Amino acid sequence: MDHVGVVVDDLGAAIAFFAELGMELEGEAPAEGRWLDQVVGLDGVRVDIAMMRTPDGHGRIELTKFRTPTAISAAPENAPPHTLGIRRIMFAVDDIDDVLARLRAHGAELLGEVARYEESYRLCYVRGPEGIIVALAQQLA
Repeated sequence: MDHVGVVVDDLGAAIAFFAELGMELEGEAPAEGRWLDQVVGLDGVRVDIAMMRTPDGHGRIELTKFRTPTAISAAPENAPPHTLGIRRIMFAVDDIDDVLARLRAHGAELLGEVARYEESYRLCYVRGPEGIIVALAQQLA
């Protein structure tokens, strides 16, 4: 897999959110042109893209802000975790409580609660900007 694409309305907020998860901004650039229209299957596409890289360099997320055509909202807004489609991205973290506190400063909210899976993990789901759900997993020693 090369990367996961996420369409957002507030590119700056999404960059800040994923940076709190330890991702690094690889670069930002606008994109437009016939080639992009052909790939996306829409006419007159103009976007701003930010590529975020995981600290280990093995994963990337492409954050895309559509200038034209205007992005449309999925229904229902803030879809629950059991909605069909890609629902979440999971991140391994060293300290789930610390990460939650930092993400809350960016408006993130805990969907349920932090739960313990046997003696192996502490896990939770967090909703961030644009309704994005990320799962956090802290491996226990």
